[in-house]
Amino acid sequence: WLPTWLPLAWSRCCGSRRRVRLKAVMAGCAVTNGSVSGAGDHDRGHHQRRPLSSSPDLIVVGSGLGGLCCGALAARHGLEVLVLEAHDRPGGAAHGFDRRGFHFESGPSLWSGLGRWPSTNPLAQVLRAVGEELPVVSYRDWGLLLPEGALRIGVGAEPFFEVLRQLRGPAVADEWAAFMAWLEPYCRAANALPLLALRPGLGMAGALGARGSAALLRHAPRLAALGGAFGPMARRHLRDPFLLHWVEMLSFLISGLPLDQTSAAAMATLFGEWFQPDAALDYPLGGSPAVAEALVRGLRRHGGEIRCGVAVERILVEDGRAVGVQLSGGEQLLARQGVVSNASPWDTLDLLPSDALPRRWREQTAATPACASFLHWHLGLRGDDLDHLPIHHVWVGDWSRGIGAERNMVVLSMPSRLDPGLAPAGHQVLHGYTPANEPWELWRDLEPGSAAYNALKAERCGLFHQVLTQLIPDLADRIVIEMQGTPLTHRRYLRVARGSYGPAIGADQSPLPGGTTPIEGLLLCGAGVFPGIGVPPVAVSGAMAAHSFVPVARHKALLDELGLRVPG
Repeated sequence: WLPTWLPLAWSRCCGSRRRVRLKAVMAGCAVTNGSVSGAGDHDRGHHQRRPLSSSPDLIVVGSGLGGLCCGALAARHGLEVLVLEAHDRPGGAAHGFDRRGFHFESGPSLWSGLGRWPSTNPLAQVLRAVGEELPVVSYRDWGLLLPEGALRIGVGAEPFFEVLRQLRGPAVADEWAAFMAWLEPYCRAANALPLLALRPGLGMAGALGARGSAALLRHAPRLAALGGAFGPMARRHLRDPFLLHWVEMLSFLISGLPLDQTSAAAMATLFGEWFQPDAALDYPLGGSPAVAEALVRGLRRHGGEIRCGVAVERILVEDGRAVGVQLSGGEQLLARQGVVSNASPWDTLDLLPSDALPRRWREQTAATPACASFLHWHLGLRGDDLDHLPIHHVWVGDWSRGIGAERNMVVLSMPSRLDPGLAPAGHQVLHGYTPANEPWELWRDLEPGSAAYNALKAERCGLFHQVLTQLIPDLADRIVIEMQGTPLTHRRYLRVARGSYGPAIGADQSPLPGGTTPIEGLLLCGAGVFPGIGVPPVAVSGAMAAHSFVPVARHKALLDELGLRVPG
């Protein structure tokens, strides 16, 4: 969930506590007589909503966070925008759902940079740009169940140093301190570029202006040094096995890739943010659906619309240009300026006519390697006496197996500890998942609901029980509702090939593909393109796609309005 793009980008360019509930999001996607109505009416005092013309400027396929950032920002710049979503609610991987009074979410568990301004988080920058605020609760620690034992670590430099002194001794703590001191200038460089300034091609210099570009030049050498994988940098300065395991665990959590394939810029950004004196994590009230709903409000505030429950069957291409889409029911919608696909690269290929793309581009895109998938665990449990537990736990089984080995890592999140409205009184809601380590091949040939499928699901998801019982020994007696998800579930609801987390393109390999395509007027955004996987990267990809249709001068005016400048 952290940025992985700064060196590549550089090289290319040289209020009140308000509950946001799922039903509000659903209201925002209501379709009446073929038009969208519902949520967003409260914004008419800001901008008079106008009905979309029969041919909007821009059609966005998919309402993941990347697609919503693209649509909301393009609308903010004055374009007529229509976002289309096959699911019955927006958000993609960040959507939520209700069961028996529990409010579950399928999306990210760890958020940061949403509760303050200025913020280096591009999602926060997009929300600010479209006039939306997102109430959050900040917290400052998390739990770990590691081969070395159970730990509770505060976010920030000093709490981690204290844990190291107790766990590994003062010499290891000093080793880490020396590494962080060496890394600190690179962290400053990684955080220097306002991420909303990124745009395809050579336009970023114009968006930053002469003064901003000159300031960024001063960071260029260190940005260039962050252009590869973090592994060589870490191994050059760290010798203690626990420290290397720690860094590799963090790298896998943010990228789904091992240390030697995770971007050095991503890790520098992580440490630059987490190890500030006021470092904290943020939980958006209402969870992932609240983030999606805020972006939908921003989209509508500026005249854009969203239609849910409509699947795009084909992107229409005429004379080498994307001119609209065809829905699964046969309806065709035209776009005056272009189409942005928030689908995965593999699924976008299936939406395009076979003769519309150069063979090499099609073959390269189809051959994009994929990260593994997920197991998901949604739990409602009796828990009015669980206040002693941290909000999050990360469990690692065995360092020697490799951090990405099957079912070797589990992430558990209990957001109702921060947001009690997510569960009935006296209860908690929990989301667990195995982060990009569940093989698609185990599930590929199974039929959901079959005896073989259910048996494998119970066996594979039994890991969650084993891990959480370490924290809650009487877990079995507390469970009120339990739901399990598999890679097939992931594919069904997110409509992503193989239920994948995203492309497995390491920083030690070729760079991620950009958001442009050989088809004029067709842009891509989301985890499948530069900058990559995670919330901030997909927000950047959406902003870059939107700014492809916006003049540089208008882009620069927005940056100036938001006060996003490169520090000297």
